[in-house]
Amino acid sequence: MSSPRSSRFIVIAIILLIGTFWAFSSATGKANGGYPTDILIDGAWLKAHKDDPGTIIVDVRQDKYLDGRFIPGAVRLPYSEFQVDDTANGIGSVFVGATPAQEILGKAGISREDTVILYDSVKRDGGATSSYLFWVLDYLGHKNVKVLNRGIDGWVDAGGEVTEAAATAEPVLYQAPADEFKTSILTTGEFIRSRLSDPHYLIMDVRSPAEYLGEKANGMFGGGPLKLGHIPTAINIEYKSAWVDGETKAIKDYAGLLETYRGLDPSKTIILYCHSGRRASFSYLMLRIMGFENVKVYEASYYEWGRPDKFFPVELEVNKLSGVDLPTNLKKAHGAVKKTGEKGGPAKGGYVSCGG
Repeated sequence: MSSPRSSRFIVIAIILLIGTFWAFSSATGKANGGYPTDILIDGAWLKAHKDDPGTIIVDVRQDKYLDGRFIPGAVRLPYSEFQVDDTANGIGSVFVGATPAQEILGKAGISREDTVILYDSVKRDGGATSSYLFWVLDYLGHKNVKVLNRGIDGWVDAGGEVTEAAATAEPVLYQAPADEFKTSILTTGEFIRSRLSDPHYLIMDVRSPAEYLGEKANGMFGGGPLKLGHIPTAINIEYKSAWVDGETKAIKDYAGLLETYRGLDPSKTIILYCHSGRRASFSYLMLRIMGFENVKVYEASYYEWGRPDKFFPVELEVNKLSGVDLPTNLKKAHGAVKKTGEKGGPAKGGYVSCGG
């Protein structure tokens, strides 16, 4: 039988072990929501780490969404700086490309080695603009990027001080080695069309149910409506489903996200789209927070797919996930699946194009 003294030692050891675990979790950001990654942070974490060497805080809001509150030391870099209208193809708000993106980052004072903290606000869609710049940096293979839950509002709620003006930083050279680019996270309409019947791919429409069902039309770049409906086989999980509620726009904890995305098969490559790519980038962020690796964004999204002159097929049928399991054991699933690149052979589909 254990002596009282040995029992005390055991209790002390357990307490120390728990304390070490929570210290580590706090240091990596994992204490915030139980996520398996350290991408999403809260205001308390940022207060403790905002002055860490090599950290740069970036306000991604556009002018019309500014409210006179900035996190001290934050530089301004609206996410829309990384988008351009493709007038030749009639597609709005497409990614500027790797070379211009690096120039924009460097002019803002962001270097390749920096830990980049991104924030927006509850008013500006609760993370669904920070997510676009997160996706851009992920495309460039930037290793240390974090997103502040609820943006400036999450910072203020944590007791963070604000300033009335953004900071400025000296321009630097941002140069990413080409072999570190994650070009596979950007996909095209032609690639999707060739894989509509490929069981290794899952297409997710993150627009509203009304847009998905064809009850609400998306506008065409330059005016006029796009075709009603959605990409054939696509399921619908609206990007807003990742919020606790529509008022606070706080991102759900890990358990909540698992429920939201119940049935997703992590062994499949998931393709996300919306109207212009912005909302899809938010769902991309959510899946990356959860540990998904095989995820692509159809950045031209329905701006391209829904154009009458593109002759891409559409449907109004509701597609449901066949699985009911929680999408856990992500690393194991990713290790077991054979990844198919953008250059793989097309799968034979059974859909008739309905353009015009």
